[in-house]
Amino acid sequence: MQLDLSHAGTAVDAFICVLIGVCVSAVILWTLLKTGLAWQLATDIPNDRSLHTRPTPRVGGWGVVPALALAIFLYAPDFRLIAFGALLLGMISQIDDRRGLPARVRFAAHVLVVAAAIAWSTVDTAWWLALLAVVALVWVVNLYNFMDGSDGLAGGMAVSGFGFYAVAALAAQPSLAAAAAGVAGAGIGFLIFNSHPAKIFLGDAGSIPLGFLAGALGFWGWQHGAWPIWFPAMAFAPFVVDATVTLGRRLARGEKVWLAHREHYYQRLVQMTGSHVRVAVAYYLLMLGSGGAALTALHVPLAVQWMLFGAWYGALAMVGWQIDRRWRQFTLTQDKHNDAN
Repeated sequence: MQLDLSHAGTAVDAFICVLIGVCVSAVILWTLLKTGLAWQLATDIPNDRSLHTRPTPRVGGWGVVPALALAIFLYAPDFRLIAFGALLLGMISQIDDRRGLPARVRFAAHVLVVAAAIAWSTVDTAWWLALLAVVALVWVVNLYNFMDGSDGLAGGMAVSGFGFYAVAALAAQPSLAAAAAGVAGAGIGFLIFNSHPAKIFLGDAGSIPLGFLAGALGFWGWQHGAWPIWFPAMAFAPFVVDATVTLGRRLARGEKVWLAHREHYYQRLVQMTGSHVRVAVAYYLLMLGSGGAALTALHVPLAVQWMLFGAWYGALAMVGWQIDRRWRQFTLTQDKHNDAN
């Protein structure tokens, strides 16, 4: 599907989208906290698998999703269908946050919305490739949700990943840049309240739409020449690697991957360091490195692009190996300490 983007915005439009995202998201979330509605809508109660110790509202999506949708509707109208999909997933996920929904209902909603986005974005793509894209994007939707478990982490990935989307798309697809900028701005507004110690969590109503947008805008950008196919996976590489490796291990052990756990790299780092701040800073550095490397790779020959992509993922694999090694040492020390007591 070809779109006429000649009317779409400029760098100024992208900046305005950032401001809309920041202000609308922050005002909504501040209001929810100030009035006490945040605790009535959805509250996360700590359990033995949590990284936090006090009840915290998980209503970040109430601010993030309307803010980014408003920015897109005003300054990137060609992406209204994508924004509508994010709103729909946000509403379904809010029901799940409050009352709980069967996994099959959630999964069906993810597949239907993702399939619609792929069908709308596709340009002369083979059916089998479109099918693979649906599978990949459904995974991205869920991996973003899995990575929402430590203060400042998911919000930081939104600011970084969508920020690099905006920079990469600005010259060739300014409307796409404006849409991504609006999402990044909404992430900034959320981070005001989610930085440690977090006053609000993102919740499924925020993390599911953000994962959808990461995949949907990334796929659209590839289909319409904003960037190569590898770029979205590199811009969001810290989340992709952490979630994919962790869930792959759990699948290999025959575990139910949809159940809560504390085996992600970021969760183990928080347990080892006892600091959400240090873990967030470490991931922010990885996010900036991923996005910076992705932007740099856009300006070299295709073969070199793939070499840089592979090298960066190899570097992240080495980081993961180091975390695994230190985790084994940490658990061994903990076991010895428990035995001594």
